[in-house]
Amino acid sequence: MNQPNNPIVISGYGLWTPEYSISNEELVEAYNSYATAFNSRHQNEIEAGSVKEKPLSSAEFITKASGIKSRYVYRKEGALDPERMRPYIEPRDNDQLSHQAEMAINAAKKAMISANKKAADIDAVIIGCSYTQRAYPAIAIEVQNELGIEGFGFDMLVACSSATFALQRAYEMLMADTAKTVLVINPELTSPQNNWRDRDSHFIFGDVSVATIMERADTCQSSHSYEVLSTKSVTQFSNNIRSNFGYLSYTDDSEPFGDDKFFIQNGRKVFKEVCPMAAEHLTQQLETLGIENHAVKRWWLHQANINMNVLIGKRLLGREANADEAPIVLDQYANTASAGSLIAFNLHQNDLKSGDIGVICSFGAGYSIGSLVIKKR
Repeated sequence: MNQPNNPIVISGYGLWTPEYSISNEELVEAYNSYATAFNSRHQNEIEAGSVKEKPLSSAEFITKASGIKSRYVYRKEGALDPERMRPYIEPRDNDQLSHQAEMAINAAKKAMISANKKAADIDAVIIGCSYTQRAYPAIAIEVQNELGIEGFGFDMLVACSSATFALQRAYEMLMADTAKTVLVINPELTSPQNNWRDRDSHFIFGDVSVATIMERADTCQSSHSYEVLSTKSVTQFSNNIRSNFGYLSYTDDSEPFGDDKFFIQNGRKVFKEVCPMAAEHLTQQLETLGIENHAVKRWWLHQANINMNVLIGKRLLGREANADEAPIVLDQYANTASAGSLIAFNLHQNDLKSGDIGVICSFGAGYSIGSLVIKKR
């Protein structure tokens, strides 16, 4: 079992960013063209009240509502075509590497370099994300095979908390000595599940992949590592964030790509309910460790909406957190589901000094909240 002098650590981390980016201005131009054409085509039904008029959008509306200014996408082709309004991701044969596995491997290789690990050093792979492109075989097993890792792998989906929940599973496996080194990957391919035809949600998501390696301190060979002081997760059922996409659509004769099959949310209720829940969750976790909130050097929070991050920062610190305390990346990356907090971690941690405390936290559908308190070694 793990001993106090041989703690579990985060020893490697990697961030892979797609080459394509879409600005708010590009997004709005395409959406407004689509909406204008839709309204013209359905003018009679709109006037009769049987069809809802599509409202127009603006880059300013998006930034004010979310803090998002642009987003990266795995594929850009088709996404800005008013006649299509969804990205085109080319099909691949079963004997080819899947798109999501490719994303995962891109981040995994960076994390392995960061941790100074080879495939032979790793014995477990976890893929944690909001969606996987297929039910089976597991993306994690495909990645394991492609990297030449012996051991086992599995996928897990906990929406926007998938990354922190997966890290907690890795921590528990290391504590139980069922694995020596665990590679956790979060390939968030969210753009296919984004409703590009809906003004209130078409701007929300972006694609990215992050990877993290966890192991015991005595095998750690990296120059930057973090001791895991605590992990905590909680779930509370709510329908305020939901997607009804699934294989049962084939049997119930519903529209497989109807509006309810995409990401849908009651944003105001989510804001009102999740923000205090997340702040209380983190405060209680730190209290258990005897750490006061103001002693935390860096908060790597979930990157869904700037207004949520501001409010949670105020609840945690009694004031608005500054950019150094709680870095924001969603302006450039948008909401990347579970990967957001780990993007912030990848980009904003090298300046920390030995002994500095940080918190990684994600929250989302479920409701679900997952968090880790870590200390720079």
